Amino acid sequence: MKKLFYLFITFTVLSSCSQYQKALKKPDVGEKFRVGEEMYNKGKFAKANKLFAQIVPNYRGKPQAEKLMFLYAKTYFEMKDYYLASYQFERFASAYPQSEKVEEASFLSGKSAYMLSPVYSKDQTETRDAIEKLQSFINLYPESEFLADANELVRELDFKLERKAFEIAKQYNKIAGYNGDYTASIKAFDNFILDFPGSTYREEAYFYKLDSAFKMAMNSVETKKEERLENVKLHHKNYKKNYSEYERMEDADKMIEEVIKELEKYRTKS
Repeated sequence: MKKLFYLFITFTVLSSCSQYQKALKKPDVGEKFRVGEEMYNKGKFAKANKLFAQIVPNYRGKPQAEKLMFLYAKTYFEMKDYYLASYQFERFASAYPQSEKVEEASFLSGKSAYMLSPVYSKDQTETRDAIEKLQSFINLYPESEFLADANELVRELDFKLERKAFEIAKQYNKIAGYNGDYTASIKAFDNFILDFPGSTYREEAYFYKLDSAFKMAMNSVETKKEERLENVKLHHKNYKKNYSEYERMEDADKMIEEVIKELEKYRTKS
């Protein structure tokens, strides 16, 4: 019984391969479409893609072209060729705006772009492109069944940009430790706080801004030192107002103690 089963499986596989090879070589575009769709339904996306690629030009302007182009785009997505998937889905949505598949195609174009987004430490051009495509989908289809997924993907991409911006600001703080110029560091954290008001890194950003202002003041030239020390007090006040219960508050208080001691010297002089 097992032998018959294995023979049946072998025959089916060989028959399928033979059918595919014949369709690949035949000039009959209808046969290529039929076998390509069959390969697609069996999950053999690379084979379906090869057959579809051969006949796409033949179906331009024909009624079957809509179905063919959607399946063709989907094969790229299933093959994880996300550059071409995003492009083909975008083409489909543009060519067939009235299609019942246009909503799904628009979402998958954005999702394909999402899949191309690199880790936060690399250039984020693809991330911004993905956000733009997904946000366009959300605006066009606010009642879509794919809406929740699209919103979640945008949240993930936004967080990646947030992490990137925060790490860049921290890098400015680190570099300032070598060159003594904390102006760029303070500016970077100001921009971060403005650009990402709800960030999970907000407290840390405020602390590092205080830290940068403190180090700049303590190492400042005499003519600017008093003014900068007073400025640190304002940064400390802002931090304490919002984050007095955080662990870093102890370090913030140590900074302000040193600042007050330094300011005493100026009051003694006057």
